[in-house]
Amino acid sequence: MKLFNSLLLASALMAAPVMAQDDDVLKPVVDEAAKINESAASSQEKINNITDQIDNKLQQFKTLNKEIEGLQVYNTQLRKQISNQQQEMNDLNSAIDEVSVVERQITPLMIRMIEGLEQFVALDVPFLEEERANRIADLKAMMDRADVATSEKFRRVMEAYQVEMDYGRTMEAYSGIHDIEGQERDVEFLRLGRTALIYQTRDASSQGVWNKQTRQWEALDSSYRTQITKGLRMAKKQLAPDLLMLPVAITD
Repeated sequence: MKLFNSLLLASALMAAPVMAQDDDVLKPVVDEAAKINESAASSQEKINNITDQIDNKLQQFKTLNKEIEGLQVYNTQLRKQISNQQQEMNDLNSAIDEVSVVERQITPLMIRMIEGLEQFVALDVPFLEEERANRIADLKAMMDRADVATSEKFRRVMEAYQVEMDYGRTMEAYSGIHDIEGQERDVEFLRLGRTALIYQTRDASSQGVWNKQTRQWEALDSSYRTQITKGLRMAKKQLAPDLLMLPVAITD
């Protein structure tokens, strides 16, 4: 037993120098491996950073590409809009040129229309003479004004024509002064379209009618008094429309 213990101790004593010698050999290797590992970790970190940067750049690149695609679509749309606007400008310029031509042509036309209207009123049944004469005078004065647009002038001329047209299909009663046998009398006029123009004094003592053929006023006898009074009340909306027996001049 003692012999065995001695052998174990001898083996341990012999192994100690060998282990010490291995440590001396392995330590540089371990240190170098540690350095390599540390360097590898540093390199990996750099690689990771570079990879992150590449990913960021790639993401930015993709984002920029999408923006470029959007801008290309937007620019294409803008080019179409600009093209359409240019066409509209060309059309407007052409329209302005045409308007200038039409304006030069329409002004003489309106002057002729006013002159024609004046002649028509002069030859027409003489009702509302002052009102109609003033309307024509206003139209003539308007044509000389530079602050009134041509469109407005044309509208006013057409409006005057419309008023004259309406006279032909309306019934009207209005007051006025009329010369009867050299005396000015206050009378009421009854106009039935352009068919008849009749007057009656306020006291209904005198009546008369415009003769289109002779273009003169002619007195009416008292037999028409009731019908004229009835017609005046109808024109004033004081009576419902009804049949009237009134003299009407026959024209060829």
